[in-house]
Amino acid sequence: MPRIRRPSHASSWYQDDADALNAEIEDWKAAVQPKPGLSARAIIGPHAGYSYCGHVMAYAYKHIDPSKFKRVFLLGPSHHVFTRKCMLSSQMVYETPLDSMEIDQEVYVQLKATGRFEMMSLDVDEAEHSLELHMPFIVHTMRGPSYKLVPIMVGALTTEGEEQYGKILGPYLDDPTNLFVVSSDFCHWGSRFNYTYYNRDQGQIWESIKWLDYLGMDAIEGGNPADFATYLETYRNTICGRHPIGVFLNMLQHSKLQHRIQFTKYDQSSKCTSQSHSSVSYAAAVVTIVDGS
Repeated sequence: MPRIRRPSHASSWYQDDADALNAEIEDWKAAVQPKPGLSARAIIGPHAGYSYCGHVMAYAYKHIDPSKFKRVFLLGPSHHVFTRKCMLSSQMVYETPLDSMEIDQEVYVQLKATGRFEMMSLDVDEAEHSLELHMPFIVHTMRGPSYKLVPIMVGALTTEGEEQYGKILGPYLDDPTNLFVVSSDFCHWGSRFNYTYYNRDQGQIWESIKWLDYLGMDAIEGGNPADFATYLETYRNTICGRHPIGVFLNMLQHSKLQHRIQFTKYDQSSKCTSQSHSSVSYAAAVVTIVDGS
């Protein structure tokens, strides 16, 4: 029997009924007018409950042509386990209410051979939501063509660690049949997140948060990992997927291709106007090849 990771956050973070979940994702995607010529080779998208961020995720997934891909790399942060490494799943199949996905064991063997990856236990795997929240969208988007999944949980890496993993994973960007999904929310603002940075020159608190997130998004669009690291050091913005994003920006430095990152949607869970309020920000980005291939 294959080792299976169950959809442990279904029924709480998103619908566990396949028909209802499918219809929800369909509606969010239908509301997106894709930008002409924007064909994703990678995306960045949030991982909160779908009632908060499902509509934002659609702005990334709507730009994917599933016929181009045979493999989906999924990079997400670790919320519960501290490690200075990246981790691979010990399971063989990831299950969702819509369908299941087989993990690409051939690529896993290659990654394990580097000696840089740890293995997740099933408990650690099923406790983490940053990977799981993308799985129904991946299944919904990729249904039809045969493909495999490469889930990678990214630990609390140093900038040097992000560079090392970028060097390992970067060459996989050169294979046009590989799609990359980077999982990240943006600013977690409020006392419950221990982060209340407020630039009053920007207006209301929510406007300051937007300004702060857009500074980070601009750094990411620039594609330079050093610029993003400097931004994080300066503002300490609580972007929970900063390490997967850092790895991805370093991957771009180790690819033979030129990439362009473009954010397509931004939103906040609520608009904070008081120090007693809190919010989480969500953003979607599409990564394309500069020459349009």
